Amino acid sequence: MRTRIFVTLLLATIFLTMTLALPAFAQQSSSDSGMQQAPAPSADTAREPLPPPTPRDFWDGDDPNFGNLILHPFARKAWVKRQIEPIKDRVNELDEITGENANKIKDIDARSQRGLQLASEKTSLADQHASDASNKAQTAKLAATDANTRVSSAEQMVGNLDQYKASTQTEIRFRPGQTLLSKQAKDALDQMAAPLKDQHSYVIEVRGFSPGRGQAAIAASQKMADSVVRYLVLTHNIPVYRVYTVGMGNAPAAGEEATKRPTRARVEVSLLKNDVLSAQR
Repeated sequence: MRTRIFVTLLLATIFLTMTLALPAFAQQSSSDSGMQQAPAPSADTAREPLPPPTPRDFWDGDDPNFGNLILHPFARKAWVKRQIEPIKDRVNELDEITGENANKIKDIDARSQRGLQLASEKTSLADQHASDASNKAQTAKLAATDANTRVSSAEQMVGNLDQYKASTQTEIRFRPGQTLLSKQAKDALDQMAAPLKDQHSYVIEVRGFSPGRGQAAIAASQKMADSVVRYLVLTHNIPVYRVYTVGMGNAPAAGEEATKRPTRARVEVSLLKNDVLSAQR
């Protein structure tokens, strides 16, 4: 039974192959006869015909005739595996290269991001330092401007110190050998000191003169000047720092000749005012 089935399949295969091969053979014969009947080309147009492609095996395009079907080996699983194996290895190699490139790209991207972040942080820090430096420079500039203003004010004030001018002058006379103030002397001092209450920008110059010679005359003139200053401070609350006292002894007074000596004991009290400082207040 099995032999009959095998013979039947073999005969069917042979019949099918011949059926497919006969039309191809007839077509090839007709084409060959047509080529023989074609007129020969002239000598001017004669060229070498193109060689027909030479097939290498059945899988490259041989006609599916009976001989090729019988003689050509069938494709087996092992043969297909041998053909695919190099391609598979190449694909795996490409996958590895692609993976390495992807890792390198990720590493480069990560380092770029870190570099950008560090650059941004350094830029922010530099901006902060620049802002601090600008603030310090502005503070220094304001301090310098304030210092210049104060220096200008001090220079103006020092310059105004020379603007004191004599306003009132009173002469207090003493008996020889005495330092006590008479009622007339106190009245003269009251008249000069009373308007000075709550006043500023003034100084009082007290100079004592006494007849005699040497240190004795200087000491006597100093004692008389001190009595005048004591009365002004205790009675009229004149600040001590506004009073300048000097014992002139037997020196000539201002405007007198150098050879002229004082003949009586006296104290000259001069009130000096600074109108410029008074106007600024």
